[in-house]
Amino acid sequence: MITDFDDAYTNGAYIPNGSDWPGRWTASAEHFRENLPPGCTATYSTAYGAGERNSFDLFRPARTPKGLAIFIHGGYWMKFMKSDWSHLAEGALRRGWAVAMPGYTLAPDVTIGGITSEIARAITAIAAEVDGPIRLAGHSAGGHLATRMICEPSQLPETVLERLQQVISISGLHDLRPLMRTRLNDTLKLTELEARNESPALRRPRLTHKVMCWVGAAERPEFIRQTDLLANVWHGLGVEIDRHHADERHHFDVIEDLVDPESTLTKLFAP
Repeated sequence: MITDFDDAYTNGAYIPNGSDWPGRWTASAEHFRENLPPGCTATYSTAYGAGERNSFDLFRPARTPKGLAIFIHGGYWMKFMKSDWSHLAEGALRRGWAVAMPGYTLAPDVTIGGITSEIARAITAIAAEVDGPIRLAGHSAGGHLATRMICEPSQLPETVLERLQQVISISGLHDLRPLMRTRLNDTLKLTELEARNESPALRRPRLTHKVMCWVGAAERPEFIRQTDLLANVWHGLGVEIDRHHADERHHFDVIEDLVDPESTLTKLFAP
Protein backbone atom coordinates (compact mmCIF):
# COMPACT_ATOMS: atom_id res chain seq x y z
CA MET A 1 0.00 0.00 0.00
CA ILE A 2 1.26 3.49 -0.83
CA THR A 3 1.27 5.73 2.25
CA ASP A 4 3.40 8.61 0.87
CA PHE A 5 2.42 9.48 -2.68
CA ASP A 6 4.94 12.32 -2.92
CA ASP A 7 7.75 9.91 -2.16
CA ALA A 8 6.36 7.31 -4.56
CA TYR A 9 6.61 9.76 -7.46
CA THR A 10 9.97 11.28 -6.49
CA ASN A 11 12.89 10.32 -8.73
CA GLY A 12 15.95 12.49 -8.15
CA ALA A 13 16.28 11.71 -4.44
CA TYR A 14 16.72 8.02 -5.29
CA ILE A 15 19.30 8.52 -8.05
CA PRO A 16 22.99 9.10 -7.24
CA ASN A 17 23.77 12.79 -7.89
CA GLY A 18 20.22 13.15 -9.11
CA SER A 19 20.30 16.96 -8.99
CA ASP A 20 23.17 17.00 -11.52
CA TRP A 21 21.21 15.39 -14.34
CA PRO A 22 19.26 18.41 -15.68
CA GLY A 23 22.49 20.35 -16.15
CA ARG A 24 24.07 17.38 -17.88
CA TRP A 25 21.15 17.11 -20.28
CA THR A 26 21.31 20.80 -21.17
CA ALA A 27 25.07 20.67 -21.75
CA SER A 28 24.84 17.52 -23.87
CA ALA A 29 22.01 19.02 -25.92
CA GLU A 30 23.95 22.22 -26.57
CA HIS A 31 27.07 20.28 -27.58
CA PHE A 32 25.04 18.19 -30.00
CA ARG A 33 23.49 21.24 -31.66
CA GLU A 34 26.93 22.74 -32.10
CA ASN A 35 28.38 19.51 -33.51
CA LEU A 36 25.73 17.91 -35.73
CA PRO A 37 26.76 14.74 -37.58
CA PRO A 38 28.31 15.44 -41.01
CA GLY A 39 25.75 16.54 -43.58
CA CYS A 40 22.91 16.82 -41.07
CA THR A 41 20.95 20.05 -40.72
CA ALA A 42 18.54 21.52 -38.20
CA THR A 43 15.81 24.13 -38.02
CA TYR A 44 14.86 25.49 -34.63
CA SER A 45 11.65 26.83 -33.10
CA THR A 46 9.29 26.45 -36.04
CA ALA A 47 5.91 27.63 -34.77
CA TYR A 48 2.90 25.31 -34.74
CA GLY A 49 0.67 27.54 -32.60
CA ALA A 50 0.36 30.94 -30.98
CA GLY A 51 1.84 30.04 -27.57
CA GLU A 52 5.38 31.04 -26.63
CA ARG A 53 6.40 27.38 -26.37
CA ASN A 54 4.34 26.21 -29.36
CA SER A 55 7.27 25.36 -31.62
CA PHE A 56 9.42 22.42 -32.62
CA ASP A 57 13.01 21.67 -33.56
CA LEU A 58 13.63 19.45 -36.57
CA PHE A 59 16.87 17.61 -37.33
CA ARG A 60 17.35 16.21 -40.84
CA PRO A 61 19.83 13.50 -41.88
CA ALA A 62 22.33 13.97 -44.69
CA ARG A 63 20.22 11.91 -47.11
CA THR A 64 16.49 11.66 -47.79
CA PRO A 65 14.92 10.65 -44.46
CA LYS A 66 13.65 7.10 -43.97
CA GLY A 67 10.79 8.70 -42.09
CA LEU A 68 9.99 10.91 -39.11
CA ALA A 69 10.82 10.13 -35.47
CA ILE A 70 9.22 12.45 -32.88
CA PHE A 71 10.37 12.63 -29.25
CA ILE A 72 8.22 14.27 -26.55
CA HIS A 73 10.08 15.35 -23.42
CA GLY A 74 8.97 14.85 -19.84
CA GLY A 75 9.22 16.87 -16.64
CA TYR A 76 5.81 16.22 -15.05
CA TRP A 77 4.21 18.54 -17.66
CA MET A 78 5.75 21.48 -15.75
CA LYS A 79 9.49 21.50 -16.45
CA PHE A 80 12.12 21.66 -19.19
CA MET A 81 12.27 22.90 -22.75
CA LYS A 82 12.61 21.03 -26.04
CA SER A 83 16.18 22.34 -26.35
CA ASP A 84 17.22 20.38 -23.23
CA TRP A 85 16.92 17.10 -25.16
CA SER A 86 18.49 17.73 -28.59
CA HIS A 87 21.21 15.13 -28.01
CA LEU A 88 18.58 12.38 -27.86
CA ALA A 89 18.05 12.89 -31.60
CA GLU A 90 21.51 11.58 -32.42
CA GLY A 91 20.82 7.86 -32.62
CA ALA A 92 17.80 8.12 -34.90
CA LEU A 93 19.44 10.87 -36.97
CA ARG A 94 22.50 8.71 -37.62
CA ARG A 95 20.15 5.91 -38.68
CA GLY A 96 18.78 8.13 -41.42
CA TRP A 97 15.58 9.41 -39.80
CA ALA A 98 14.45 13.00 -39.43
CA VAL A 99 13.92 13.74 -35.73
CA ALA A 100 11.57 16.33 -34.30
CA MET A 101 11.25 17.60 -30.74
CA PRO A 102 8.14 19.64 -29.94
CA GLY A 103 7.80 22.10 -27.11
CA TYR A 104 4.57 22.73 -25.25
CA THR A 105 3.09 25.12 -22.71
CA LEU A 106 3.85 24.05 -19.15
CA ALA A 107 1.53 23.74 -16.17
CA PRO A 108 0.09 25.67 -14.42
CA ASP A 109 -0.37 27.90 -17.48
CA VAL A 110 -2.33 25.11 -19.14
CA THR A 111 -4.05 21.90 -18.06
CA ILE A 112 -2.78 18.45 -19.02
CA GLY A 113 -5.72 18.23 -21.39
CA GLY A 114 -4.53 21.46 -22.98
CA ILE A 115 -1.03 20.02 -23.38
CA THR A 116 -2.51 16.94 -25.06
CA SER A 117 -4.17 19.21 -27.61
CA GLU A 118 -0.95 21.15 -28.18
CA ILE A 119 1.04 17.98 -28.83
CA ALA A 120 -1.57 16.80 -31.33
CA ARG A 121 -1.24 20.12 -33.17
CA ALA A 122 2.55 19.88 -33.02
CA ILE A 123 2.65 16.36 -34.47
CA THR A 124 0.25 17.38 -37.23
CA ALA A 125 2.46 20.33 -38.16
CA ILE A 126 5.66 18.28 -38.00
CA ALA A 127 4.15 15.54 -40.16
CA ALA A 128 3.64 18.09 -42.92
CA GLU A 129 7.40 18.74 -42.98
CA VAL A 130 8.64 15.18 -43.59
CA ASP A 131 7.23 12.39 -45.74
CA GLY A 132 7.11 8.71 -44.84
CA PRO A 133 6.33 6.67 -41.74
CA ILE A 134 6.11 8.27 -38.30
CA ARG A 135 7.40 6.81 -35.05
CA LEU A 136 6.57 8.46 -31.75
CA ALA A 137 8.33 8.25 -28.40
CA GLY A 138 8.07 10.11 -25.13
CA HIS A 139 9.69 9.99 -21.71
CA SER A 140 7.83 10.19 -18.38
CA ALA A 141 5.11 12.83 -18.91
CA GLY A 142 6.11 12.61 -22.57
CA GLY A 143 5.32 8.90 -22.46
CA HIS A 144 1.83 9.81 -21.31
CA LEU A 145 1.48 12.29 -24.18
CA ALA A 146 2.75 9.77 -26.74
CA THR A 147 0.26 7.09 -25.75
CA ARG A 148 -2.48 9.67 -25.35
CA MET A 149 -2.20 10.35 -29.09
CA ILE A 150 -3.61 6.92 -29.94
CA CYS A 151 -6.50 6.94 -27.49
CA GLU A 152 -9.94 7.08 -29.06
CA PRO A 153 -10.98 9.60 -30.17
CA SER A 154 -7.53 10.79 -31.20
CA GLN A 155 -6.93 14.47 -31.84
CA LEU A 156 -4.57 13.57 -34.68
CA PRO A 157 -6.01 13.64 -38.20
CA GLU A 158 -6.51 10.30 -39.86
CA THR A 159 -3.86 11.10 -42.49
CA VAL A 160 -1.27 11.33 -39.70
CA LEU A 161 -2.55 8.31 -37.80
CA GLU A 162 -2.26 6.21 -40.95
CA ARG A 163 1.46 7.02 -41.10
CA LEU A 164 2.09 6.28 -37.42
CA GLN A 165 3.85 2.91 -37.11
CA GLN A 166 5.11 2.69 -33.53
CA VAL A 167 4.51 4.40 -30.19
CA ILE A 168 7.07 4.06 -27.39
CA SER A 169 6.29 5.14 -23.85
CA ILE A 170 9.53 5.35 -21.87
CA SER A 171 8.80 5.40 -18.13
CA GLY A 172 5.41 6.83 -18.94
CA LEU A 173 2.58 7.85 -16.61
CA HIS A 174 -0.61 6.19 -17.75
CA ASP A 175 -3.02 6.53 -14.82
CA LEU A 176 -2.99 10.11 -13.55
CA ARG A 177 -5.31 9.64 -10.59
CA PRO A 178 -2.52 8.91 -8.05
CA LEU A 179 -0.91 12.26 -8.90
CA MET A 180 -3.91 13.98 -7.37
CA ARG A 181 -2.56 12.84 -3.99
CA THR A 182 0.84 14.46 -4.49
CA ARG A 183 2.09 18.03 -4.09
CA LEU A 184 2.55 18.01 -7.85
CA ASN A 185 -1.15 18.66 -8.09
CA ASP A 186 -0.68 22.10 -6.55
CA THR A 187 0.68 22.94 -10.01
CA LEU A 188 -1.10 20.41 -12.24
CA LYS A 189 -4.53 21.14 -10.72
CA LEU A 190 -5.93 17.82 -11.87
CA THR A 191 -9.57 17.16 -11.15
CA GLU A 192 -11.01 13.67 -10.93
CA LEU A 193 -12.69 14.16 -14.31
CA GLU A 194 -9.55 15.33 -16.08
CA ALA A 195 -7.38 12.67 -14.45
CA ARG A 196 -9.71 10.01 -15.81
CA ASN A 197 -10.08 11.61 -19.23
CA GLU A 198 -6.33 12.06 -19.68
CA SER A 199 -5.25 8.61 -18.44
CA PRO A 200 -4.39 6.31 -21.38
CA ALA A 201 -4.89 3.25 -19.17
CA LEU A 202 -8.51 4.30 -18.67
CA ARG A 203 -9.24 5.02 -22.33
CA ARG A 204 -9.92 2.80 -25.31
CA PRO A 205 -6.88 2.67 -27.62
CA ARG A 206 -6.76 2.42 -31.38
CA LEU A 207 -5.95 -1.14 -32.37
CA THR A 208 -3.90 -0.30 -35.46
CA HIS A 209 -0.65 0.79 -33.80
CA LYS A 210 2.23 -1.07 -32.21
CA VAL A 211 3.12 0.05 -28.70
CA MET A 212 6.18 -0.54 -26.52
CA CYS A 213 6.16 0.22 -22.79
CA TRP A 214 9.82 0.69 -21.78
CA VAL A 215 11.02 1.33 -18.23
CA GLY A 216 14.23 1.11 -16.23
CA ALA A 217 14.43 -1.93 -13.98
CA ALA A 218 15.99 0.30 -11.28
CA GLU A 219 13.20 2.89 -11.37
CA ARG A 220 10.84 3.74 -8.56
CA PRO A 221 8.18 1.04 -8.14
CA GLU A 222 5.36 3.34 -9.23
CA PHE A 223 6.93 3.95 -12.64
CA ILE A 224 7.38 0.24 -13.17
CA ARG A 225 3.77 -0.32 -12.09
CA GLN A 226 2.51 2.41 -14.41
CA THR A 227 4.41 0.85 -17.31
CA ASP A 228 3.14 -2.65 -16.64
CA LEU A 229 -0.37 -1.32 -16.10
CA LEU A 230 -0.71 0.05 -19.61
CA ALA A 231 0.83 -3.04 -21.16
CA ASN A 232 -1.59 -5.23 -19.23
CA VAL A 233 -4.76 -3.21 -19.87
CA TRP A 234 -4.14 -2.48 -23.53
CA HIS A 235 -3.09 -6.07 -24.23
CA GLY A 236 -6.47 -7.09 -22.89
CA LEU A 237 -8.12 -4.72 -25.35
CA GLY A 238 -6.35 -6.23 -28.35
CA VAL A 239 -3.44 -3.84 -28.87
CA GLU A 240 -0.14 -5.19 -30.23
CA ILE A 241 1.82 -4.11 -27.17
CA ASP A 242 4.97 -5.23 -25.38
CA ARG A 243 6.90 -4.17 -22.29
CA HIS A 244 10.59 -4.08 -21.43
CA HIS A 245 12.42 -3.51 -18.14
CA ALA A 246 15.89 -2.16 -19.02
CA ASP A 247 18.51 -3.66 -16.72
CA GLU A 248 20.17 -1.28 -14.25
CA ARG A 249 18.50 1.80 -15.75
CA HIS A 250 16.87 4.45 -13.58
CA HIS A 251 14.44 7.21 -14.51
CA PHE A 252 17.13 9.64 -15.64
CA ASP A 253 19.45 7.38 -17.65
CA VAL A 254 16.78 5.15 -19.22
CA ILE A 255 16.65 7.53 -22.22
CA GLU A 256 20.42 7.74 -22.74
CA ASP A 257 20.42 4.84 -25.21
CA LEU A 258 18.66 7.10 -27.73
CA VAL A 259 22.06 8.70 -28.34
CA ASP A 260 23.48 5.39 -29.58
CA PRO A 261 22.39 4.44 -33.13
CA GLU A 262 23.03 0.75 -32.38
CA SER A 263 21.08 0.50 -29.13
CA THR A 264 17.97 -1.63 -28.93
CA LEU A 265 15.89 1.40 -27.92
CA THR A 266 17.11 3.50 -30.84
CA LYS A 267 16.50 0.67 -33.32
CA LEU A 268 12.95 0.43 -32.01
CA PHE A 269 12.49 4.19 -32.35
CA ALA A 270 14.15 4.45 -35.75
CA PRO A 271 14.73 1.05 -37.41
